Amino acid sequence: MAEFLDLELQDSVRMPWNVLPGTKAHAANCAIPIAAIYTPLKTLPEATPLLPYSPLRCRGCRSVINPFSIVDFSSVNKIWICSFCLQRNHFPPHYQSISEQNFPAELFPQYTTIEYETPAPPHEKAQPGSSNVFLFVVDTCVIEEELGYLKSALLQVLGMVPENCLIGLITFGTYVHVHELGFGLIPKVHVFKGTKEVTKDQLLEQMGFFTKRPRPTTGVIAGVRDGLSQESVARFLLPASDCEFVLNSILEELQKDPWPVPSDQRAARCTGAALSLAAHLLGACVPGSGARIMAFLGGPSTEGPGAIVSKSLSEPIRSHKDLDKDSAPHYHKAVKFYETLSKQLVHQGHVLDVFACALDQVGVAELKIAVEKTGGLVVLAESFGHSVFKDSLKCVFQAGDHDLGLASNGIFEINCSKDIKIQGIIGPCASLEKKGPLCSETVIGQGNTTAWKLCGLDKNTSLCIIFDVAKKESPDIISQSANNQFYFQFLTYYQHSSGQMRLRATTLSRRWVAGPGIKDELISGFDQEAAAVVMARQVSFKMETEAEFDPIRWLDKSLIHICTQFGEYQKDNPSSFGLSPRLSIFPQFMFHLRRSQFVQVFNNSPDETAYFRMILNRENVSNSVVMIQPSLISYSFHSGPEAALLDVVSIAADKILLLDSYFTIVIFHGSTIAQWRKAGYHELPEHQAFAHLLQAPRNDVDAIIRERFPVPRLVICDQHGSQARFLLAKLNPSATYNSDSAAAPGGDIIFTDDVSFEVFSDHLQRLAVQ
Repeated sequence: MAEFLDLELQDSVRMPWNVLPGTKAHAANCAIPIAAIYTPLKTLPEATPLLPYSPLRCRGCRSVINPFSIVDFSSVNKIWICSFCLQRNHFPPHYQSISEQNFPAELFPQYTTIEYETPAPPHEKAQPGSSNVFLFVVDTCVIEEELGYLKSALLQVLGMVPENCLIGLITFGTYVHVHELGFGLIPKVHVFKGTKEVTKDQLLEQMGFFTKRPRPTTGVIAGVRDGLSQESVARFLLPASDCEFVLNSILEELQKDPWPVPSDQRAARCTGAALSLAAHLLGACVPGSGARIMAFLGGPSTEGPGAIVSKSLSEPIRSHKDLDKDSAPHYHKAVKFYETLSKQLVHQGHVLDVFACALDQVGVAELKIAVEKTGGLVVLAESFGHSVFKDSLKCVFQAGDHDLGLASNGIFEINCSKDIKIQGIIGPCASLEKKGPLCSETVIGQGNTTAWKLCGLDKNTSLCIIFDVAKKESPDIISQSANNQFYFQFLTYYQHSSGQMRLRATTLSRRWVAGPGIKDELISGFDQEAAAVVMARQVSFKMETEAEFDPIRWLDKSLIHICTQFGEYQKDNPSSFGLSPRLSIFPQFMFHLRRSQFVQVFNNSPDETAYFRMILNRENVSNSVVMIQPSLISYSFHSGPEAALLDVVSIAADKILLLDSYFTIVIFHGSTIAQWRKAGYHELPEHQAFAHLLQAPRNDVDAIIRERFPVPRLVICDQHGSQARFLLAKLNPSATYNSDSAAAPGGDIIFTDDVSFEVFSDHLQRLAVQ
């Protein structure tokens, strides 16, 4: 594992296969596709320089010069040969001093990932502080207590917003209220009806954008450069330092939506209309700048475009069963509305973030497409008073070591060797529909393009890029040894949080093998964690897009295929089956993936499932592995913290267990420990060791929470208590109520009919050797 982590440190990339199958047939035999999970803005090693000039690009394929380019110093005009298309390119005059002893940084072998700072075009510099715009869209159809929590959270983060960031405010309930912050004398609000859609032109007209200067007769209205005056924009979007007082007074006086709600009905909430107005407002005032719509939702949308349920409480909110049977009347219409909204936001370069805090569903499943395509953040909690919401919101605005590293306006491009084709990306991005010879005929996720838009991205945003091999026949040995590398280049052009435009170039080379006897070579480069994450993203994507798809069957078939291809065994003899250490944990990952919330939707609402999958699709490999197979640490008097098996046998009366399943962290006290704690032994001076034992997992949890977004939910429970279910649901059920052996003294059993990993393993071995 260690060498894959070193590669990730240098290039922010993990690939399931680090030695690649060289032909189409070999690739098909591997069951797991050739893929890369790439984190474009991962923090680079300290030593990597930021180059203050624009990169050299190849005349032929537009790829950027890199350490794999061949440089010819002997010719009069020094030449570099592109590693992708073998085009010969001349160095420009200012590179003429280079020699074999004097290399530019971008050719150093250790800088396969390097960043350039590109100067912004002169007309861009006219708008100071337009790098970040936050438009708060606040739901007021919530009970007084919830509104109080939300107001205090917003007032707290207002003080953390950098002074030059622009801020706007929209509140909504039955009607949508756009607040005019630039009018300080009295609170001034523009009100729109929530039941009908408003176009951008109607918005400009009704909000008086052209009272002082006439409307241009031609062209698109787009910000200060195209048709709007700075004063009219500054009525609604003001720098944080200028509008802090006005915003504070509006928020403090904000009341619950005043329209009466009959007892047999839901509140009239027009989420879709409010988000649509927010998108139009940003599109008119600050197109192309890094603007974020931050929506705080406290319940389901019941009115106007994008409604997910009717107002009558007799109609329940759609469940997974309704979606499977196609009996959710509002679902497709709402998804279509948010799809249109996502296209508008991507075109404008703006991001939609959703903070959904309610005990009921709010429509995250429908909003998913708009949040994912724009690279937005999503947080799902039970209440605005919950630490999951409050601490996650603070993370968005905090500066320092643990900031999210938010960046905007990204464009992501891929170049690769001509024998590799791109199928698509599963992750938070939108296709720019730049077709070319590198596009594969098979499309998965955002495909049929070699360039993508990343409206919003942060230092954890990770894209899963899926490739296939175009080569049909095995090459002869001579050509294979002469040219046995596939090259990949990922280019990310983005606006850094400081406002500068930067370009990050990552260039990889991977050896390919073909012909007989390549099994051991493929195994030597197999990264089982990356493979599990690619499978998880693929199975989630297929469950959402393919009708009648059976995820368990698909995962099982892929796993059996891999074991048959790469296992060591005698035919029809299960006891002879063995896997190389490179592959040995993979079946365990698949066992936990089959039981995970990404595949088992029972007991989760469509909103929760959409939320889990959105986070899976944007996180890096190490975080995603924790979602698939949680980590378990055991604390006891006899030894320090140590990793424990994710199995019911790890439970003991005198141990504390810490389960990290990414979304939830559980501290589980064994029955003896719980009794001692209730008796207050940890408060007595002679039982210092017990107090330290209780505190140790808390310290570890604090360290995990500091590093993670969204902030996980913390559950502290005792053995045999009701909340112990959070731990038991994740453990391998090796001892159940109907197994032959009784539980160990102080241990536990699980009431389930699920098969244990041992039974799963036996079946897998039997099927693999057939």
